[in-house]
Amino acid sequence: MAKKEHFRQRRVFSEELKRQLVKQIEDGNKSVLNVCREQRVSDRSVYKWINRYSRYLRSGQTLVVQMESEAEKLKQKDARIAELEAALGRKQMELDYEKRYNIELKKYVEKEAKKKSGTKPFNGSGTTKGSTDTK
Repeated sequence: MAKKEHFRQRRVFSEELKRQLVKQIEDGNKSVLNVCREQRVSDRSVYKWINRYSRYLRSGQTLVVQMESEAEKLKQKDARIAELEAALGRKQMELDYEKRYNIELKKYVEKEAKKKSGTKPFNGSGTTKGSTDTK
């Protein structure tokens, strides 16, 4: 019996087509598996194209994938940090205001004390109105 041989026709994909397919994978419009099936190429070939033409996906780079809840938790923590920083800023402003108020109050009290320094201080040894001295 004669052995039937099938020769696979060699195909060459243009750079433009490769870039277009990689962009579709990047955008999430197609998966690597879909491109392999549609173009009848190996996944190894598609990954080579991705490595060569992708703007984001490169070998040797780590892509961190988080669950949506983790990303949401991170957003909530960032919002809480911003809220606490704002509260801290308000408290610092209050402290600065109180400090300035106390300085001004001290100046005012010293000024009033100087105005009244011309009068005799009360020593408590004199008589008051309405009291009678019996000696």
